[in-house]
Amino acid sequence: MSEIVAADIGGTHARFALAEVAEGRVVALGEVCTLGTSDYPDLEGAWQEFARRIGRPLPSDASVAVAGPVGDGPFRLTNGDWVVNFANIRSALGVERCRVINDFGAVTYAVENLGARHFRQLCGPESPLPDEGVISIVGPGTGLGVAQLVRRGGGSQIVETEGGHIAFASLDPVEDRTLARLRARFGRVSIERIVSGPGLANLYEGGIRYSDDKALWDAALSGEDDRAGEALDRFCLALGSVAGDIALAHGADAVVIAGGLGLRLADRLSSSGFRDRFVAKGRFKERMEAIPVKTVTHPQPGLFGAAAAFAEEFVE
Repeated sequence: MSEIVAADIGGTHARFALAEVAEGRVVALGEVCTLGTSDYPDLEGAWQEFARRIGRPLPSDASVAVAGPVGDGPFRLTNGDWVVNFANIRSALGVERCRVINDFGAVTYAVENLGARHFRQLCGPESPLPDEGVISIVGPGTGLGVAQLVRRGGGSQIVETEGGHIAFASLDPVEDRTLARLRARFGRVSIERIVSGPGLANLYEGGIRYSDDKALWDAALSGEDDRAGEALDRFCLALGSVAGDIALAHGADAVVIAGGLGLRLADRLSSSGFRDRFVAKGRFKERMEAIPVKTVTHPQPGLFGAAAAFAEEFVE
């Protein structure tokens, strides 16, 4: 049994927890410490705060999931200000072994390792995730994560992508107007500009000025602002279109909606036009109707997946 620090670093929050791993799997995930990335200058500062809150020396091993492409040199978080230098991350954090992984790659490790009880049916056939085939994972949060889990011949491969940055395609006059408005503002409009936490504000055309995205989301989900609710309906439609397009591009046999908003939206997606948009793929409608779509119910798939990625690489 080994104890490690699991970290899930996004554009809005940095989450930390101690995890126990053994025999290539996660045995336990401890209490989660959630910090605002804007409250600390960098990863090292947040790491030190986590150590202070734990009140004892941290383990010498870590697994860090970060919101952006993983490489050898420094990079800035896709939707944040922190710069992470992969070349010196072990010395900066004071650890001996460190697995660094894309944040949505970590979510995909969670999908691979979590049991059936951690998934909730959204639409399509009520069948389990396939043991053979391709599973597309799509996750709206601060950004939009996209990854593949490919299961072949008893093994699996996790493919991290930047699919959230493909171009948004409008499908009706309302979306035509939205696309024109956002194009004037951003130039190129990616699907992340629509299907993400900040995307709801891009869809909202109400008269109320909200202090932040969270306040807008709360108003939309509670029903206190009809126009915010209409924007959320549009969000669900767009997410259905996007998830279906990604499933086609991946040749998917199943789809999992994850990310910071996946579980929060589960009830809304089930009662919205999400499914109609998901299957509305012309000649491929019948194929789309055969794809099970689920959401992850585990409260911290990023942290769990980061720990699972470490266990796979370092713990036999």
